[in-house]
Amino acid sequence: MSDWFLTEDERGNPHTRLLPWTDGNAVRPLVDGRAYYAELLPAVNRMVRGDLLLFTDWRGDPDERLGAGDETISRVLCAAAERGVVVKGLVWRSHWDRLQFSEEENQHLGDAIEAAGGECLRDMRVRAGGSHHQKFVVLRHPGRPSLDVAYVGGIDLCHGRGDDSQHSGDPQAVAIAPVYGDRAPWHDVQLELRGPVVGQVEATFRERWEDPAPLSRNPFFVLHDKLFHEDTHADPLPAQLPDPAPAGDLSVQLLRTYPYRRRGYPFAPEGERTVARGYRKAVARAEQLIYLEDQYLWSPQVAGCFADALREHPGLHLVAVVPRYPDQPGALGRFPQLYGRERALSMLHNAGGDRLHVFSPENADGTPIYVHAKVCVVDDTWATVGSDNVSLRSWTHDSELTCAVLDPTGAYARDLRLRLAREHLGHDDVPDDPLAAVEEFESSARALEAWHAAGRRGPRPPGRLRPYESPHLSAWTSRWSSLVYRTVHDPDGRPRTMRRAGSF
Repeated sequence: MSDWFLTEDERGNPHTRLLPWTDGNAVRPLVDGRAYYAELLPAVNRMVRGDLLLFTDWRGDPDERLGAGDETISRVLCAAAERGVVVKGLVWRSHWDRLQFSEEENQHLGDAIEAAGGECLRDMRVRAGGSHHQKFVVLRHPGRPSLDVAYVGGIDLCHGRGDDSQHSGDPQAVAIAPVYGDRAPWHDVQLELRGPVVGQVEATFRERWEDPAPLSRNPFFVLHDKLFHEDTHADPLPAQLPDPAPAGDLSVQLLRTYPYRRRGYPFAPEGERTVARGYRKAVARAEQLIYLEDQYLWSPQVAGCFADALREHPGLHLVAVVPRYPDQPGALGRFPQLYGRERALSMLHNAGGDRLHVFSPENADGTPIYVHAKVCVVDDTWATVGSDNVSLRSWTHDSELTCAVLDPTGAYARDLRLRLAREHLGHDDVPDDPLAAVEEFESSARALEAWHAAGRRGPRPPGRLRPYESPHLSAWTSRWSSLVYRTVHDPDGRPRTMRRAGSF
């Protein structure tokens, strides 16, 4: 396992209570938000008095529906608290709504849970301009450990995420760039985890919950909380149960990002960058195919490890599925994102030439699908799903949690790649061989692009992928975009010594 996973020394954070990795786990990918919600809803509804429900979120919309009826996230969590389930949540406090974040929504979700007898704190213990980006749920059942489960990935409990594999969009849409329409199609992945790893995800929540530092040092937030009597003190959690018994054959390593802060976290006083370290170790071993799905794919500092692998291994191919357009409208949102991607793709193309394959999906109506998934599969062996993007912000600056999975049979990583390929290609007959699958992606994308170029006449070819053209910004646009990109979109959360050394 240590050939692929980080050892305890390589993790570089002796202050955490996490184990280097756990064996004996069962892992099931849940592709797209509707599939995740369909599992989460009955799992929460079966919880009883004394059970424990823990969750973290970047954004939470209290009225987001988990099912076809009126079972919203707020009603489901509040009903659990009213039944006597111990409900504890940590949501990012967020920036102002006028900056297109989610301060008001997160406050409303927390207020509803508190009123029902649970506890939900708005956590702003981040770097300036940073966020808590982790998205996970833990369900523990004293006396019924076979029901213990955790969900980890990229899917928030909020508007816009409740899409399915047809990608017609969540009816409760979130506003992003107009090119995605009124109901933006949304592609994402969450993992269902059973076995000892559930205790490790719970430990990640407990480390943050038990941090004695104030939830915010912003004097305006502190004054607001006093005036409106907001809960800012975490009540003690029940003692942690032993980790669940083995439930499968998979090994899982939790990879995290916590930034370096002047007032550090007690569980990561110098920060933690195991996401970056885990990727760099695994990608360096790649020889045949790296398969990526990512919201951003930015930053030469981050893309460098992929470029190094392409140069080192002449037979290696890199497939990336990314959004066709940035999610943020307006020049200050769009151009800095394009600048970050242009620099990353230029580096990768210089290293890999025609072994770099980048695609963007659209639905059957031709509306681009926003790729929010964060997936990496290396040589059908090492596979990750989590909250982290391929960006400097995710690898150094914001809190993140991802799961790296190894299967002794190799089936898990291959099956994840094939499951995603079937959705993108629109058929089930996807070749197992990685390089044959790359050609399948290329031929499908070429056919769809030719259909568009011919005026969309005749039957639409199967599949959803189109070739992605790297952006090319003018010199002036690049100059001003680079400043906004570095300071706002993709800041660096490493200590200065690491920045100078180029290390993580």
